[in-house]
Amino acid sequence: MKRQKLLARALNAPQNMRFSELCSLAEAFGYKLDRVKGSHHIFEHERASRPLNIQNVKGKAKPCQVRQLLRDVEEFRLSLEGQS
Repeated sequence: MKRQKLLARALNAPQNMRFSELCSLAEAFGYKLDRVKGSHHIFEHERASRPLNIQNVKGKAKPCQVRQLLRDVEEFRLSLEGQS
């Protein structure tokens, strides 16, 4: 799915995001997978002061974690890679 469509889906329906889609969206904003511990996937970004923790719950992303990514994108002024 295209990055813009993933972002629109996260904004409009965070409860319907798949875990893989949320990981792809985080990577599109420049996050890198740092480590995996159990079901927790920890992403780091050089401009973010805190890690992004995402859990896989039966293939779905937790809505609060989708909102956390969106909050961090706004707070740290991140943009989709390839865009200014």
